[in-house]
Amino acid sequence: MEDVSRSLLKCSPSSAPGPDSIPYSVWKSVYRVSPSILVSLLAPLLRFGHHPSSLKKANGVVLDKPGKQSYNSPASFRIIVFLQTISKILERIVASCLAHIARYTSLLHRNQCGSLPSLSSFNACSALTDMVRTLQRPGCKVSSLFLDIKGGFDNVDTMILCSDLRRKGVNHYLVARARSFLSNCSCCLLFQGSHRIFSPVSVCTPQGSPVSPLLFVIYVSPLHIPVLKGLVLSYVDDFSVTTSSPSCRSNSRTLQGIFGRVRAIAHARRVDFSVPKTELIHWCTPVQRDPPSTSRPPPVALDSQLFHRSPKLRWLGYWFVPNLASSAHFSHRLALSEGAFAAVRRLSSYGSGVCPHHRHHLTFSLLFPILSYSADLFVPSKGLLTNMEVHWRQVQRWVSNCFVATPLPIRSAEACLPASCVCPASP
Repeated sequence: MEDVSRSLLKCSPSSAPGPDSIPYSVWKSVYRVSPSILVSLLAPLLRFGHHPSSLKKANGVVLDKPGKQSYNSPASFRIIVFLQTISKILERIVASCLAHIARYTSLLHRNQCGSLPSLSSFNACSALTDMVRTLQRPGCKVSSLFLDIKGGFDNVDTMILCSDLRRKGVNHYLVARARSFLSNCSCCLLFQGSHRIFSPVSVCTPQGSPVSPLLFVIYVSPLHIPVLKGLVLSYVDDFSVTTSSPSCRSNSRTLQGIFGRVRAIAHARRVDFSVPKTELIHWCTPVQRDPPSTSRPPPVALDSQLFHRSPKLRWLGYWFVPNLASSAHFSHRLALSEGAFAAVRRLSSYGSGVCPHHRHHLTFSLLFPILSYSADLFVPSKGLLTNMEVHWRQVQRWVSNCFVATPLPIRSAEACLPASCVCPASP
């Protein structure tokens, strides 16, 4: 009963239901009236490791991806899957059980982040920056290769996954339920002119399921191979391979070899990497300058494609430059905040649009997360902090003018940003 209660607390009443059209609010009302009803419905499904076929149906809303030059191929569209709410309540309980087991067994690799509580993208990026600085201390050159798994959840093999779960000591009823949950699924695609017919799908881990991300990271955990003077980090399907040596040329050769080993393991598990999305960066210390064009480090060759070093790249929402400076990231965040502020001002002209109270709530709930994102990892420079201060005062002055009768006090940006963003971090 406590498991059902915790699962319902994470369910939003505004979430769209699946084919049965039953929202979470109905199940919350049922639980308030008689908690034993949901327990009686769900407990046998776990005990016997069975997922009914009636709960394997889903609606798939087809949406076009913005910015595409042509919409003549299926790759130009994305599908948002809506599962049945009673099924997702049970899946949250299973995900909680697997997460508890993963913390005390070798179900996941220690360098994996995501899909577990308290392991976010910050942990992955913090581990990466710490490893780069640690490897640079002896005077070594450090390089990283950023990879992305192609297809992700669509390429999980049910038999291989269940074999991994059994080998790592997962309870038999959870293994049986994972096999039942990932087989014989069907989906009805919803778009203009569709016939609303359910068709079988071969996708193993359904999109939108609370347990799918955890099953996927368990499936790809063998891709974390040991690297001498380096490591392999991942956040769900985003991987980074870091190595160090006396020269960047040697790092490029080592990264090519590591990629070949990791890809061989991936092919054995019927997954592959999206090679065109690969990015390379050769790290440097803050005092180092870019080498001349005649002595630039060689690229990495993967599948007859050359990947030169990137002057700036984005990984897990954080912008990285070779010297790990924060200027590139906060300049980008400031530009995004200024663009969002301009859009809010256009939507909220004086005398029309939303009321001042909603305008205030919209501005601060939208702009502050954009401006302060990654302040837990990076510390902005003095110049950038001044620009952020000017922008933030402009935002607060505009919001305060909306309340003609009771103007709001203007706070400084330093009072709103985390302490790590204002006070320089200790060495």
